[in-house]
Amino acid sequence: MEKGRDNFLSWDDTFMLMADLTSQRSKDPSTQVGAVIVNQNNVVLGLGYNGWPRNIEQGELPWDREGDFLNTKYPYVVHGEANAIYNANESCEGAKIYCGLFPCNECAKTLIQNGIKEVIYQSDKYHDEDIFIAARKLFDLAGVKYRQYTPSKKLTLE
Repeated sequence: MEKGRDNFLSWDDTFMLMADLTSQRSKDPSTQVGAVIVNQNNVVLGLGYNGWPRNIEQGELPWDREGDFLNTKYPYVVHGEANAIYNANESCEGAKIYCGLFPCNECAKTLIQNGIKEVIYQSDKYHDEDIFIAARKLFDLAGVKYRQYTPSKKLTLE
């Protein structure tokens, strides 16, 4: 009997690659974030990326990061984590989410309310900003585990 392949992707590697790939759908010129929600059996429930709400076309809203609040992207953009919840094909109760950035406080509330039990994130570059401190506090109080993704090996697609 032939032995199977040894150099296959771990589930973490697979889903983080999917989140990275999904992020490339974002039209945001400065930040592209993808997210993948999977159930306890590692079945994908939902995918999302940061962008405008449905039916709003490119160019109708600003992508600016600075300036008057209403002339920036912040009041309008839907984060990748929230979009993954909105796009989920069934309940997310007990599921995990893989995302490019540590979720903000607004996404943390959405994830908690929808039953996400674990967050695996790639980057926490805004760690000391209030909205991310608040997100960690919410996750801790709600018993949601979170951890930074560590690739199991050098990822190359052959």
